[in-house]
Amino acid sequence: MNRTLFPALASLSRRVCLAAGLALALAGCAGPQVQDYANEQPRLDLREYLNGPLTAHGMFTDRSGKVVKRFTVRMTGRWQGDEGILDEHFVYSDGSTQQRIWHLRHLGNGRYSGHADDVVGEASGESAGNAFHWTYVLALPVDGRVWNVSMDDWMYLMDGRTLLNRTAMRKFGVHLGDVTLAFTKE
Repeated sequence: MNRTLFPALASLSRRVCLAAGLALALAGCAGPQVQDYANEQPRLDLREYLNGPLTAHGMFTDRSGKVVKRFTVRMTGRWQGDEGILDEHFVYSDGSTQQRIWHLRHLGNGRYSGHADDVVGEASGESAGNAFHWTYVLALPVDGRVWNVSMDDWMYLMDGRTLLNRTAMRKFGVHLGDVTLAFTKE
């Protein structure tokens, strides 16, 4: 047997164990899964909650936590079966306005998809218990340019009228800031 092979295998074995340990440690740092909330109440059904008039108050914060912009959203949701439209009208603290119209689809088993004019590709989400996890890429105008920013939304139904939303914004995996919203069903 080649004696030089065994030290190389031992070294490789140590590296594989170290890599496996690092992978397990990183997996332990992974974020929550929507199924973690499956038993939480009240149960969120987007077709019920996003039906009719709603108001939301929110803010953008940069990665240091500084509030950059505040806003109010007046919206109306309408569902016909598994197809929904959410018409959002934003008024920002600097006086600017924006409209976004979401076209939503319930895919069954708590899964949803959607699109809007300023969303790149298709949004996808899943609900369980009182929570909804929604991910998409937003074409965000910044200083005369458009940045495609990954949006990672977590929504939690607090009671029959109140839904809290926290969104992490990232570009190339770098955390840019957060959006915090409080929805009220009218």
